[in-house]
Amino acid sequence: MKLATFNINNINSRLENLLVWLAKAKPDVVCLQELKSRDTQFPLTRLAHAGYGAVWKGEPTWNGVAILARGAEPVLTREALPGDDADRQARYIEAAVDGVVIACLYAPNGNPQPGPKFDYKLAWHERFAAHAGDLLDTGLPVALAGDFNIVPEPRDIYQTRSYDDNALVQPESRAAFAALIDQGWTDALRKVFPREEKLYTFWDYRRNRWPRDAGLRLDHILLSKKLARKLKAAGVDREVRGGENASDHAPVWVELG
Repeated sequence: MKLATFNINNINSRLENLLVWLAKAKPDVVCLQELKSRDTQFPLTRLAHAGYGAVWKGEPTWNGVAILARGAEPVLTREALPGDDADRQARYIEAAVDGVVIACLYAPNGNPQPGPKFDYKLAWHERFAAHAGDLLDTGLPVALAGDFNIVPEPRDIYQTRSYDDNALVQPESRAAFAALIDQGWTDALRKVFPREEKLYTFWDYRRNRWPRDAGLRLDHILLSKKLARKLKAAGVDREVRGGENASDHAPVWVELG
């Protein structure tokens, strides 16, 4: 299985970019974030013509998540993160594909911090960690894939002071990511590239950051122990970020034997 995650940053305005990448990369499962579309606007027909079944949870203007499966229909198991029935933001969806539980997430950005948005970010990650622990306890093969909106370590961001006050790099945010690793999840990219310094997945549109390679690692695939033992390869399709009308994120992928 080739599993990928891609913050598409508006699926309808960047549908052609997505279809080109799908045809070239041929991932078996794709987790998408920032659909920025209503449920009724999801391009199911075009994706089906490209050979992908899908489950999705849309939201007008912001957020939105989806799971695609090549030549198959994902079996929806959850379309909201448990723990807060009042939270209506479309940030989590879960499905089974070929015997693997796939959790697709788009975690809150949290800016500006301190403030209510940062508080929501930390509370969301607490809920996510609790559910991730429950998934681990099932003993099933599970992957957590998406835009975590956390830079796990200082080496996961280019040398700069401009992000010092940003929610993405705060100690509390990094502690939330570390708590997942402590549960027993494997950070697939770091497993394959343990010493790589410039392992970026996001380059902001502003301040010429893509041409300068001023990137951040925000998109992650965490694997349960059963899947971590099957990890064969991983990577970032950086060239996708350099295309015309590109998302500010690049796809991240793993290959499981």
